[in-house]
Amino acid sequence: MKQTLMSNFSKLGPLIGLLLIMIILSILSDNFLTVDNLLNLLRQISINALIAFGMTFVILTGGIDLSVGSILAFGSALTAGMLASGMDPLLAVLIGLLAGFAMGALNGLVITKGKVAPFIATLATMTVFRGATLVYTEGRPITGLSNSFTFEMIGGGYVFGIPFPAILMLVVFVILFFILRNTVFGRQVYSVGGNEEASILSGIKADRVKIWVYSLTGMLSVLGGIILTSRLNSAQPTAGTMYELDAIAAVVLGGTSLAGGRGRIAGTLVGALIIGVLDNGLNLLNVSSFYQQIVKGGVILLAVLLDRKSK
Repeated sequence: MKQTLMSNFSKLGPLIGLLLIMIILSILSDNFLTVDNLLNLLRQISINALIAFGMTFVILTGGIDLSVGSILAFGSALTAGMLASGMDPLLAVLIGLLAGFAMGALNGLVITKGKVAPFIATLATMTVFRGATLVYTEGRPITGLSNSFTFEMIGGGYVFGIPFPAILMLVVFVILFFILRNTVFGRQVYSVGGNEEASILSGIKADRVKIWVYSLTGMLSVLGGIILTSRLNSAQPTAGTMYELDAIAAVVLGGTSLAGGRGRIAGTLVGALIIGVLDNGLNLLNVSSFYQQIVKGGVILLAVLLDRKSK
């Protein structure tokens, strides 16, 4: 009975926490529950949510990816550079996404074929990709991008009054939700994270699953970078700094176990909303960014402690 209650709390806890935070912020700020603010909130969380969706797959396999912020920066700079040179926007976006896929695949290869722990491997590539971004941009922002309606739509457009990045985030969520719940690959992701040795004995190619998972995460990171580039109409060489921590936090807050094999991408969406609501609400209340870090860290710590308690 107690175990069942803890299991239910583990599933519904993030959503209950999100609702409680929203109720408190709506009492403290008259502007929080306005339509404009909520739509702006959805646009703000879209980048972190996209990266966190990929991070969910990685953590479900028992891994971690610290390089997502650097991949975002390089993909953003590469796409911006091609746009500034006059390349067709759709082609530039496609090449940028493929570059993200390739960087993620490199992470997967280092981890699986090089037998390097994910933390160490992605810590190293985080530095490599950031350095490559600084070399490519020469440490300067890339401006003078395309005036294409399509590219401007990616980060700043609206469809029926809803920010396009939010729609893009929800479309990606639905696709990944389906993959995790209804495909063989989704079951293999859980299996590899739950017990890698047993999954290999049952015929699953664990290395291949991991390489695909890291590749997916790299591509989603660049997608987040393209949204950021479109919104700012420029690419910054320092973009994406510390984004990896927000992505990991969203996954943990959503109830996915850092040990792998257990978690849901729907929980990650709720986790990203919790972080976004906290940022948005604390800004509305004019709380110092220093105190915001303390509040966010405390909430994440509480989520981890509750996760351990539910085991």
